[in-house]
Amino acid sequence: MSAMQIDSPPDQAVLVMTRILEAPRELVWVALTTPEHVVEWYGGDGFTNPVCQMDVRPGGLWHHVMRSPDGHEFAIESVFVEVVEPERLVWKGAHDVAARGGPPNAITEVTLQTVPGGTRWTLVSRFESVAERDRAAAMGFAHLITQGVERMLASVRRLQQKQ
Repeated sequence: MSAMQIDSPPDQAVLVMTRILEAPRELVWVALTTPEHVVEWYGGDGFTNPVCQMDVRPGGLWHHVMRSPDGHEFAIESVFVEVVEPERLVWKGAHDVAARGGPPNAITEVTLQTVPGGTRWTLVSRFESVAERDRAAAMGFAHLITQGVERMLASVRRLQQKQ
């Protein structure tokens, strides 16, 4: 099993995370874009997702409520910018959640590439500034994404068993 690779160039407002998932790209896509599966893995360990509605098409909305282990709920509203099944999904915040005390705004892109042994999953989050990227890092952004990807992989394995 590969470990998450994290790159954050000091002079760029970007965070890049890459991991090889031992699963077929098509199943990773299903886990990434189907609400019934997203609720199983989104967020870090102990997080739950009581609401997940996704209209996976350019301009479509993603309404999500994530509940932390201590019971706090975070409403997330995103808009899909680009959808290329099963290889690329791009979204951005529909509202300025940073202005309401939430995480910094970013445009997030996930690409899935078939490689020997599975799928290369790459997430690129582009923030408005290096300071915003650093604020996201201080909030545990990469740690929560890493945990979420582990949970997503478990969801994909359950999908594989059903085949």
